[in-house]
Amino acid sequence: MSHSTVPRSRAEADDRAGRTPVASEGTTGTEKTSKAGKLSLRLRFRRDRVLILMTLPTVLLLLVFNYLPILGNIVAFQDYDPYVSDNGIVSMLHSAWVGLENFQQIFADSAFWNAVKNTLVLFFLQLVLFFPIPIALALLINSVVRPRVRAIAQAVLYLPHFFSWVLVISVFQQIFGGAGLLSQLLRQHGYDGINIMSDPSTFKFLVTAESVWKDAGWGIIVFLAALASVSPDLYEAAAMDGAGRWRRMWHVTLPALRPVIALLLVLRVGDALTVGFEQILLQRDAVGPGASDVLDTFVWWNGVRNQDFGYAAAAGLIKGVVSIGLVLAANKVAHLMGEQGVYKK
Repeated sequence: MSHSTVPRSRAEADDRAGRTPVASEGTTGTEKTSKAGKLSLRLRFRRDRVLILMTLPTVLLLLVFNYLPILGNIVAFQDYDPYVSDNGIVSMLHSAWVGLENFQQIFADSAFWNAVKNTLVLFFLQLVLFFPIPIALALLINSVVRPRVRAIAQAVLYLPHFFSWVLVISVFQQIFGGAGLLSQLLRQHGYDGINIMSDPSTFKFLVTAESVWKDAGWGIIVFLAALASVSPDLYEAAAMDGAGRWRRMWHVTLPALRPVIALLLVLRVGDALTVGFEQILLQRDAVGPGASDVLDTFVWWNGVRNQDFGYAAAAGLIKGVVSIGLVLAANKVAHLMGEQGVYKK
């Protein structure tokens, strides 16, 4: 037996053999197992202490930047005034407590319900028109035989993901704006020019098209990685059974993508109320708030521009609670379909 395979301790040897570790001389009762076949918490900590230390920086970052700011949601129940003090905590302590007044005003605000409607419409459009496109493109690229052509196609489709929203909107403005290429082409042939960029009736389809062009390449990478794990033997067996290309895709490829599709769908549903803050804010003035305001821009407009921080925090808290509920509901549906989802049962 080589030196690398020798267990470093008796507890580790028992753990590898699947036996209940026996307490050695000098060990306390806390080191003994509480149940047969399971290590105690102290022994597991000693065994995994290196891995725990490796995860500590990430845990600290999550606590500082993701969980501690949750305490700031208390301003949703206050008439928060950030100018009371230079210290934000002191400002919260000295701001007037209004209870549920902010929430009552929100539910009576027609602008809030208009933002909710626009958010849901954009979500359903992007779910129906945007979500299937990366899957279809991944299947198309995966069917290309030549690796060089496949790599070039993937790079071309992935490139817009690195563009900022300012650049993406500028490109669309040069094509679909009032002085863009499409309008100039129509005028040259005797038709009136069009300005899709400032048309409120087509704004939601425009936003969806911009999202498809920018982020479809990112989804392709995820699905191609899932396709790479499919064994070629499955395709060969299906071909020997007489399955054509479409049947192989239906019975081999799509079942392999099903867990990834379920996971991304759950995450997408949980992100339903977040439909592109920067993208929509840049185009808000062109089409007006009635057609473009979503929950994120509603929160920004009231919290930053109008300085009504408590009102905006209440709207953001409502959005967060609803998003958590959507994630749990979508994950439950994934479990009913036999998929793991975000977490196991």
